[in-house]
Amino acid sequence: MSKETENLEISEEEIIESYLKQKQKETKTTEQTPRMPNIKVFTGSSHPDLAKRIVSRLGLDLSRATTKKFSNKETNVEIGESVRGEDVYIVQSGCGEINDNLMELLIMINACKIASASRVTAVIPCFPYSRQDKKEKSRAPITAKLLANLISVAGADHVITIDLHAFQIQGFFNIPVDNLYAEPAITKWIKDNIPEWKSSVMVSPDAGGVKRMTSIADRLDIDFAIIHKERQRANDVDSTVLVGDVRNRTAIMVDDMADTCDTIVKGAEKLREAGASKIYAILTHGVLAGNAIDKINNSCLEALVVTNTIPQDKNMKLCPKLQTMDISVMLAEAIRRTHYAESVSYLFTNVPY
Repeated sequence: MSKETENLEISEEEIIESYLKQKQKETKTTEQTPRMPNIKVFTGSSHPDLAKRIVSRLGLDLSRATTKKFSNKETNVEIGESVRGEDVYIVQSGCGEINDNLMELLIMINACKIASASRVTAVIPCFPYSRQDKKEKSRAPITAKLLANLISVAGADHVITIDLHAFQIQGFFNIPVDNLYAEPAITKWIKDNIPEWKSSVMVSPDAGGVKRMTSIADRLDIDFAIIHKERQRANDVDSTVLVGDVRNRTAIMVDDMADTCDTIVKGAEKLREAGASKIYAILTHGVLAGNAIDKINNSCLEALVVTNTIPQDKNMKLCPKLQTMDISVMLAEAIRRTHYAESVSYLFTNVPY
């Protein structure tokens, strides 16, 4: 074999080896920062910080959309990039100017749908009007059902939400609804932040939250108690009775939502009267309307913990007892699994890392 032929063979081997090394690097880079093709995540005006956390977790950039109001207060939405054939997710929580934000969501869904998006998913961390889920008196509307119809007619193919006030709201839709639970995140927070959690007592502030509370108590394998309340009018608690023993123990109240905080504050007072040493309240949706912050500051609560389905930056500055849990990881994982047609049932019992 001549020297020229040998050099040529060596050169070819080097080229092949170099090519294989380059492919290995590309594969390693792809594994470290996986791309999610054909997906767009938009945000409305209600909670852009949560949307930014979600796309950061997914390794994506927030898709471009602008919202503005005309002089007559009509909402205008402009989608700033192509969504043709894309899997679109629109993050809009039921908080702030609820009716304006709701209209904004419907317009964004419709705009993406008629722009030939392959699928449009409404990600609604806090579902608005969820307490109006049944007729409690004559001529009362079932507004949650009306909202389900509006979202479906606007063009949504799928809905992702967290801790619906009433599970039957899923049945109001004729499209798939994934109702994620905050229970895994709550359980993790309790283990990480309450040293004496093994000897504590889970408490439901009303009969409606018993199922949620007992589920968390079973996860932690601890005792539970119930505060039974008699209410004559909405947001007006008349009398309470504690069923269970909390004396000299840490009491942890859990509920899906706190609006005026009357129920939580009066429940804490009842637990203090019954001899509880420390009292925590953990909620999924912290609406905290009216003078709720003042009530919390003046209460006997050790801490009030809420998820960030609703922005709490301003409230946390006014209330040192208020703490938040980040659920953007859960929503991001639900979006990823939905996009790749994977099961989301893992999220019902686990917190993704």
